[in-house]
Amino acid sequence: MPRAAYYLSEPKKRTSCVVFASPHSGNDYPDRFLKQTVLDQKTIRSSEDAFVDLLFQDVSDFGAPFLKAGAPRAFLDLNRSPDELDPALITGVRKPGHNPRVASGLGVIPRVVANGRAIYRGKLAMTEAQRRIDGYWHPYHARLQALLGESHQLFGQAILLDCHSMPHEALDSVCRNGNSCPEIVLGDRFGAAASPEIMDEVEAAFADAGFSVMRNTPFAGAYVTQAYGRPSRRQHAIQIEIDRSIYMDEKGIRPNADFDRVRELLGKVASRIAVLGQGPARLAAE
Repeated sequence: MPRAAYYLSEPKKRTSCVVFASPHSGNDYPDRFLKQTVLDQKTIRSSEDAFVDLLFQDVSDFGAPFLKAGAPRAFLDLNRSPDELDPALITGVRKPGHNPRVASGLGVIPRVVANGRAIYRGKLAMTEAQRRIDGYWHPYHARLQALLGESHQLFGQAILLDCHSMPHEALDSVCRNGNSCPEIVLGDRFGAAASPEIMDEVEAAFADAGFSVMRNTPFAGAYVTQAYGRPSRRQHAIQIEIDRSIYMDEKGIRPNADFDRVRELLGKVASRIAVLGQGPARLAAE
């Protein structure tokens, strides 16, 4: 099993209500899991948000905590509800109502990685699925909820930035007809997960750093933004998707020549966003 459910980098002093999180950058692939899969060690990583934890590793310097997954996405998807169980993979699961994520093999225990490649030869026992959920999903989300609770207690509000990366090919649908490709896609579930004021500030931070930014297309946010975005309660959740091609070799799964430059720019973005949480007076009341 992966060594830890999560890793937490905390600031010496909490000065921001912003919480940064990376639920898909876990890369601890235990031998037992690798023996279960039909995929090689590189293909199994194709759905991993590789190096996102390194891109945002300095956020604790700006007074904000950073929560990182310990388990890899192919093992357990922390951006899914724990009841999004796939009957095509897990024995004893009843067929759910229409759920496109589960139907496509991307439930809480994924059946496939990128491009629909099957992870396993057969099915998993329900006890195995529950062991993963109890050992990794629940501890991660309990810690995330506690961090957001601390933000409310200290600052009267909370802002969650859920940090991800996206394959460059996922942008094909929005780059057609001469349209420029976004390097950053911000998702707030079309306004349901964050206030317009917060979303505007976050977008401006990326745009002013030189990134091309788009909202909610092709990714508007999944379970995390849906579950934690409560603007009426002064809790905002925004999903950040970074085009992998700007910082890594996607086929080789290794940083490219621009990695350090992108990491430095994202550090500047994070420092500016963290300021949003340094006092209730900085945010418009919802």
